[in-house]
Amino acid sequence: MNHPAPQRDLPPPSAILREGWHCLHIYYQVNQAHYARLTDSQRASGREELLELLRPDAPEAPVRLQTSVVAGHRADLSLMLMDADPFKIERLRQKIRASTLGVALDPTYSFVSITEVSEYVPTVEQFAERLIREGGNPEEPAFQARVNGYRQRLPMMNQQRLCPDFPAWPVMCFYPMNKARLPLANWYEEPFSVRSALMAEHATSGIAFAGKVSQLITASTGLDDWEWGVTLWGRTPEYLKEIVYTMRFDHASAHYAEFGPFYTSYILDPKDALDHIRL
Repeated sequence: MNHPAPQRDLPPPSAILREGWHCLHIYYQVNQAHYARLTDSQRASGREELLELLRPDAPEAPVRLQTSVVAGHRADLSLMLMDADPFKIERLRQKIRASTLGVALDPTYSFVSITEVSEYVPTVEQFAERLIREGGNPEEPAFQARVNGYRQRLPMMNQQRLCPDFPAWPVMCFYPMNKARLPLANWYEEPFSVRSALMAEHATSGIAFAGKVSQLITASTGLDDWEWGVTLWGRTPEYLKEIVYTMRFDHASAHYAEFGPFYTSYILDPKDALDHIRL
């Protein structure tokens, strides 16, 4: 029997990402009937247990842990968890399930994804080529200044895409999305040059909201039911409405985007979040 030749230079098998982080969005709804069956002592000790589990600085906590309370009836509590090691995320999820108050927290939605640097993020060379197409002159100092500025910013921007810091803003929105595969609007049949130009237009719309909205795109193709997850943090709620509305007019969205459910929540520390949902 012939065996395939071993492939060289492959990383060792591992669930830990070589770069970037795993990401889990999970939403819980309080099960009031189960909560009512707990004694006062169980409720008090269970609350302290849960607060300890939700401490972002706990020794076993994922590298990023954010709690928020959810608007609307579909959920009460939201967690966003990120780490290079998926077992750190999953251990916390299982500890919550097995905790005293776990019987009173029904998971209603979750989304699994990983961070990435999109193929549509231009290299320095591609950025310079785009400036030339837009009429820029490589011999002018202003042209070189823009290219050098992008060269300096790009590593920091890519690091933020892979290992993001969460902004200290009060409101967030999460939704999953796909690119369409319809007969007359199949994103995956368009050449890369077309897709790249459309995404450049889309990015330009987003840049207009710098300082108002912070965006994180995580990849879920092959990991969840949708292809990407979009997490938006807003300085105020109206900025979330405005950016989503504005960007839907971009050709990449108007023609090719398919959106899943939207979850809006308000960032609170674990104590205030449990106070808010009456646990």
